[in-house]
This record gives sequence, C-alpha cells and structure tokens, in this order.
Amino acid sequence: MQLVNVGYGNMVAVNRLLAVVSPDSSPVRRLVQEVREQKKVIDVTMGRRTRSVLIMDSGHIVLSPLSSETLAARVEQQGKQEALQAPVLEEQAARMPE
Repeated sequence: MQLVNVGYGNMVAVNRLLAVVSPDSSPVRRLVQEVREQKKVIDVTMGRRTRSVLIMDSGHIVLSPLSSETLAARVEQQGKQEALQAPVLEEQAARMPE
C-alpha cells in the first residue's frame, strides 16, 4: 500500500484516491458541504487555507493545505520509487530459501 503525505505528516493511501481537485469552483464547494453534512470530511489543513480537495473511493473527502500540483508530483514520485523498488524486492524474494 502506497501512502502519500497530504500535509503536516498526514498520509492517504494512493490506491484509494480518485481525484485531486481545486476547492475554488462552486460544484466542489457544494460537494464538500454535502459530504460535510454526512460527516465524511477529513480536514488536515490545521487551520490553514484549503488548497486542494482529495476525493476518496469510500466517499470521504480530504481537505489539504497543499496545492493540487504538489500532491500530483508527490504521487508521481511515489510511483517512480515503487517501480524502482519492485525489481529489488523480487530479487530478494528469489534469494530466500523455501
């Protein structure tokens, strides 16, 4: 399971992430308000301005103080690190006695 830092040491599972959107549009604001009424909003901004909204596959929404571009870069970087580690892990598994 890959985790990505969404601000202030808070982590989100990348495989559960559906979208990272800007909070500035009216439809996104309405969505956040509707989900807030359902008690499914996770606010990790620590009082700072919300710069991105993460929509999860469970119906939860995470409010992050990081920009969408920053989060996208972190997710991409995590993917590259995992791709580099996969051959090493496979090699280690092959060396282990059964």
